[in-house]
Amino acid sequence: MKITETFLSIQGEGIHSGIPSFFVRLSGCNLRCSYCDTKYSYSGGDERSIKDIMSEVKEKSADFKLVCITGGEPLIKKDTKELINVLIKNKFKVDIETNGSVLIDRFPNSNHIMYSLDIKCPSSKMSKRMKLENLYLLKKKDQVKFIIGDRKDFLYAKSIVLKYGLIKKTNVIFSPIGGVYANKLVRWVLQKKLNIRVSLQIHKVIWKSEKEELQLVDYE
Repeated sequence: MKITETFLSIQGEGIHSGIPSFFVRLSGCNLRCSYCDTKYSYSGGDERSIKDIMSEVKEKSADFKLVCITGGEPLIKKDTKELINVLIKNKFKVDIETNGSVLIDRFPNSNHIMYSLDIKCPSSKMSKRMKLENLYLLKKKDQVKFIIGDRKDFLYAKSIVLKYGLIKKTNVIFSPIGGVYANKLVRWVLQKKLNIRVSLQIHKVIWKSEKEELQLVDYE
């Protein structure tokens, strides 16, 4: 399977934020979100066997036992299902980050797997590509994430959350575009009395370099 990169870090967002995790970033994506921060994973990558991947996982993450499969979009790859099954067989917990455009019902699911499902809002330019049927499949162990770029995105996300009863069903996360600047988003959540989680991308703070300025987003 084509791999863009593998690395040991901490999970930067969501309900596992701050927890050490080994990341496997698969190459290729079927969407082109306007704010994508991993465009380098659209193509290319190195061909690696599941055996080779597992050897690295065991070497670098044996003490942590949490693996995040991400992309790109990992669920468009034919070998992803096998990789998930092998990880579970070897007693790793698995976070699967998927962009919301692929049905998850044909992939493994257990208490050892967390699906992190994105629902793209209008500013992404990809909201019409979403498979909203996935929302019926999420469980308490999973999470659904909305990336918010402006007030229109916020109201769109709010309508989906209420329509599908997501607050009682699973973990609901709103995160600002850029992952850091969220003061207005927090105010909107409080004003609308939404009992959801606002998540920042702490990895963008931790690994910030002098050459990579954080992008601050104006929500007006």
